[in-house]
Amino acid sequence: MRRDIFQAIADPTRREIITILSEERMNLNSVADRFDISRPAISKHIKILNECGLVKITQSGRERYCEIKPEKFKEVDDWLDPFRLMWEDRFNQLDELLTKQK
Repeated sequence: MRRDIFQAIADPTRREIITILSEERMNLNSVADRFDISRPAISKHIKILNECGLVKITQSGRERYCEIKPEKFKEVDDWLDPFRLMWEDRFNQLDELLTKQK
């Protein structure tokens, strides 16, 4: 089952996992060691991230390693782009207004 990327990043634990994995590839146990929740709970979070394509899991011997798939975040960036443009426009208008008042 493919999950929605926005559902995946809505959870603070999954966002923290993404942040950790953006720094380095890690095995599941190393990721779990960073949290005060159970390993099965971390595995479930990683499974969700994997199902929506944000994280890739690879087997190396007996270890399963997780790594981020940064290209998948383009979907989030594309969705945010109109909002970014709107705010840039508003800040530019504010800057012009403040400059005129000097």
